Amino acid sequence: WVFVNVMNSLLKSRNLNQINLNDYRKYFGFPVINYYKHLGFDFEKESFDISGTEFINMYMARCHELQLHQGVREVLDYFKNLGIAQSLVSASSQVMLDQILSNYDINDYFVRILGTDNHYAYGKETLTKEWMKDLGFHPKEVLFIGDTIHDKDIADVVGSDCILVSKGHVSKERLQKTGASVFEESIKIIDWLDGGN
Repeated sequence: WVFVNVMNSLLKSRNLNQINLNDYRKYFGFPVINYYKHLGFDFEKESFDISGTEFINMYMARCHELQLHQGVREVLDYFKNLGIAQSLVSASSQVMLDQILSNYDINDYFVRILGTDNHYAYGKETLTKEWMKDLGFHPKEVLFIGDTIHDKDIADVVGSDCILVSKGHVSKERLQKTGASVFEESIKIIDWLDGGN
């Protein structure tokens, strides 16, 4: 909802149609510039650097308002208690990621927290491939958990399994089209892994 509110501020200032949460989850994707174009931004009149940076600055000013989804800590604890190493790889810049995570006290769950070197959501695939090499695990020993089609695409590229949660950036319907298992609630991941569903 913060992404929607911030984007609506940008759209309003440019006399473009505003969106709701359903619109956001219906159209958001990677590369992010294509999402902006779909919303009506004209990058012949204004550089993506301008609107993209404006969005990030407004979002970061409000990121402290966000809360973890219900069940996230339980899932993190589940893997921790099994002795399974966890990593966090994000399309967010490392600077943004560090600032956002400071609100939640979850850093200790992860052996590594990796963000990109830019705030335009470029480079997550390369970052993930490099980290997979460093980990030294076979791709089938790694499970991706994400909330975008891009997460499934990256998992496919490296050869790992992926499950998706539909409380994030992308609608359940779009996520299901990837062929991945999709859950509306994070906590359902535990039941699925334990053979409950």
